[in-house]
Amino acid sequence: MASMTEAEIEAELQKGFSTIEVVRKHPSSPVYHIYLNSPSHRNALPLPFFLFDLPRALSLLDALPSARSIVLSARGPHFCSGIHLPSLSSAISLRTPHALHRNILSMQSAITSLETLRKPVIASIHGACIGAGVDLVSACDIRYCTSSSFFSVKEVDLALAADLGTLQRLPRIVGYGNAIEMALTGRRVGAEEARGMGLVTRVWEGREEMEREVDAVAREMAEKSVDAVSGTKAVMLRSRDLSVGEGLEYVATWNTAMLRGSEDLEEAVKAQMEKRKPVFKSKI
Repeated sequence: MASMTEAEIEAELQKGFSTIEVVRKHPSSPVYHIYLNSPSHRNALPLPFFLFDLPRALSLLDALPSARSIVLSARGPHFCSGIHLPSLSSAISLRTPHALHRNILSMQSAITSLETLRKPVIASIHGACIGAGVDLVSACDIRYCTSSSFFSVKEVDLALAADLGTLQRLPRIVGYGNAIEMALTGRRVGAEEARGMGLVTRVWEGREEMEREVDAVAREMAEKSVDAVSGTKAVMLRSRDLSVGEGLEYVATWNTAMLRGSEDLEEAVKAQMEKRKPVFKSKI
């Protein structure tokens, strides 16, 4: 991706994908939207989504300087009904355990790419968010939903353990007790309960209002220093697996490397003193 120009990356995004749609709503907007785009199947996720579409889209967006924040949402009445069952059957019927293991690792990697993307990702959820949908949103940085949304870790009802990240990420978001109860029962968790346990941070009554507010939050983040936003995300992700002391040492090392000669830091200080809004120039 490093050798591609911005125009070439945009052209690649415009070529389209089989399971998602990538949209820049305004030509000058720093916010890019990824829509799950199989509404006739309630956005059930097939293997091409994991093996090709999502990794490719995120790789392109990561390399695109004009993309400063990402919104993940969905076409149709539901966010995601889980993994596409024929794809699940196809994956399980692979000839050897080694082949199945490789497939699972590839699917896990696709979800993890949301988490490791250097740009912030907001999940904008409506309707059902089931199974692999929970895997997806658990890897996003921020989660919002409508009042009609519900969440379910449904894999237990398919006679398997959730294997794409929910069992690892969800306890860190909602606490071990809430996560294991969801995982063992497969029950529906409504929007207000999800907010109460920290799975989502805000709930809107309707989808249109949520989309308008999510766009505003995404634009606000896009106006901040890229170095600060990507650094905050990287440090928080790394600190999740460290002690407090180790995390403090990590962020000290990070800022030592990033802040020396930082034009964004100079601009932020100058703007504060001049009582104006800063204009940052950093790019990824």
